[in-house]
Amino acid sequence: MFKKLAIAAAAAIVLVPAASFAAGGSEGHIENVKFSFDGPFGKYDQNQLQRGLQVYTEICAACHGLRYVPLRTLGDEGGVGLPEDQVRAYAAENFEVFDAELDDYRPAKPTDHFPVNTAAGAPDLSMMAKARAGFHGPYGLGLNQLFKGMGGPEYINAILVGYTGKEKEEAGTILYENTAFPGGWISMAPPLSGEDVDYADGHSNDLHHVSEDVSAFLMWAAEPKMMARKQAGFLGVLFLGLLSVLLYVTNKQLWATVKGKKKA
Repeated sequence: MFKKLAIAAAAAIVLVPAASFAAGGSEGHIENVKFSFDGPFGKYDQNQLQRGLQVYTEICAACHGLRYVPLRTLGDEGGVGLPEDQVRAYAAENFEVFDAELDDYRPAKPTDHFPVNTAAGAPDLSMMAKARAGFHGPYGLGLNQLFKGMGGPEYINAILVGYTGKEKEEAGTILYENTAFPGGWISMAPPLSGEDVDYADGHSNDLHHVSEDVSAFLMWAAEPKMMARKQAGFLGVLFLGLLSVLLYVTNKQLWATVKGKKKA
């Protein structure tokens, strides 16, 4: 019985990654991107997040909302890191929210969330980077996710740069060929073409850089407390390691006399 269970377990370990790889291949071509926040000690690049916020505001916000992201979090340390006055100005200049007390729209405040946008029927992007996590999958028993990240930003980036320029019409809908989208065709027209925005810091604004910037920003939108979580995890592992050493030493001392008598 034990031998059969061992053989079954070994077969599962061999076959599951292979099956996962095959399934992943049918879902489109996605390449790994070395984001600054990947790995157990990675952290967000504040300049990249600010550039990504600009891309979202000037391009993506026309169709997609961020309903679960409070505007005030744009000023949090370890994230976008805008000064308080800039957060207020950004909210007021770019968004309007409906105020039930006024029964009318007013400029957004830091205490508000990014507005919901359902005009184009496009999905909300608040959790997109986590909803599409799993590109790195179970390969290597999860070590790829530990060192390379969840894979959600890579998926978003792959979609943005995966358009081939080919189109077709089905049931009155224009579809665009995309090498990263499951099935190979997507109804969203290419949102980026390169040089879509002008960065104040002079950073390159070609298609790949712009797509990586907004993908990083959407990762922050889905995981704004990632840096705090990583720090807490590191401290937890450190304390558990120290506790294990102390317990081992204590155990050795407590049983030293007993083991010594048995030898005698």
